[in-house]
Amino acid sequence: MLFVYKALDQEGNEREGTIDALSMDVAVTALQRRNLIVSSISPAEQGGILSFEIDIFSGVSNRDIVILSRQISTLFEAQVSALRVFRLLATVVENPKLAKILTSVADDIQGGNPISKAMTKHPKVFSKFYANMVKAGEEAGRLSETFTFLADYLDRTYEVQNKAQNALIYPAFVISTFVVVMILMLTMVIPRISAILIDSGQEIPLYTKLVIGLSEFFINYGFFLLIGLAIGGFFFYRYMSTNQGSYILDEIKLAAPYLGNLYQKLYLSRMADNLSTMLLSGIAVVEAVEITATVVDNRVYEKILLNSAEEIRGGSSIADAIGKHPQIPSIMTAMIRVGEETGELGNILTTLSKFYRREVSNAVDTLVDLIEPAMIVTLALGVGVLLGAVLIPIYNISSGAV
Repeated sequence: MLFVYKALDQEGNEREGTIDALSMDVAVTALQRRNLIVSSISPAEQGGILSFEIDIFSGVSNRDIVILSRQISTLFEAQVSALRVFRLLATVVENPKLAKILTSVADDIQGGNPISKAMTKHPKVFSKFYANMVKAGEEAGRLSETFTFLADYLDRTYEVQNKAQNALIYPAFVISTFVVVMILMLTMVIPRISAILIDSGQEIPLYTKLVIGLSEFFINYGFFLLIGLAIGGFFFYRYMSTNQGSYILDEIKLAAPYLGNLYQKLYLSRMADNLSTMLLSGIAVVEAVEITATVVDNRVYEKILLNSAEEIRGGSSIADAIGKHPQIPSIMTAMIRVGEETGELGNILTTLSKFYRREVSNAVDTLVDLIEPAMIVTLALGVGVLLGAVLIPIYNISSGAV
């Protein structure tokens, strides 16, 4: 249960916030353990359905975390204490959900927990990678630099991922428009024109019969087709939510013509960027590889990295461990081997990350340039074939009548 409290600390400063506890007595005890003198405490008001909807749609975006990381870095550089940093940011952030999370982190810090441990309680906002980077920064006494690294990393990740996603928005829009136009023509335009052909009593060409039959199918069974697609889509989504289904989907992504190459470069860029950021921050190799497996966002590469982590733990080099998998290009394996031999693995991985980011950017630009004319031609041909199938017989009828 959530409680809202007001209290005074040992210096006489007024504190207020929320605390989650089984009962009010437990909440008061927990606050007293933080050396707070509770002046008032009451259950947080429940906002019902409306507040539930608002909470759903007020998620924490990547942009919010980037800005937050830079703000934390600046405040640490100004020698502000960790507790005051999170208390202050909780009052100034615009996102109410993030403000609530920052208050919770501040409460945990005041209770004696390190920042990284407080962040692990909010995995949807602070990923395992993020929390482990903060932990490394705490141990090295370089929190300011760590949060700067995190902000830069999230900026790079968002830029690459956003560009790849935006490249797929245009073709998805064109395909959706194509499907809608075809359905409207088959259900509204073709039936009226086909009535003229049928009433004429003349022989109808085979290709026109096929179009008319398709039109009648959509008119008579379109509703059942829609229900079937909805049910099929639901079960497909459920299956793809399982480990086996998501693994198969990720395999399909990598095997798709052209798009597979784009996805591969995207995941390789993410792998190299994660590993370089963590290794340069002092995180152990095995731990860095395991954490990268959780954030790479592809089950195929996740399995590769987890298997590689086990081999590295057993004494294998990183290059030997990941080089056994065909999904890892030989150039990447060779450069990692050089980095291990020269002790410059972090810098080598940074170079690889930049290389693959540039490759993703070029591949996306090429894809957009190819898709745009191809989609327009496909849309024009589809509509032209439908209209031609019914207009040509009508033209023949008119010519015969003349």
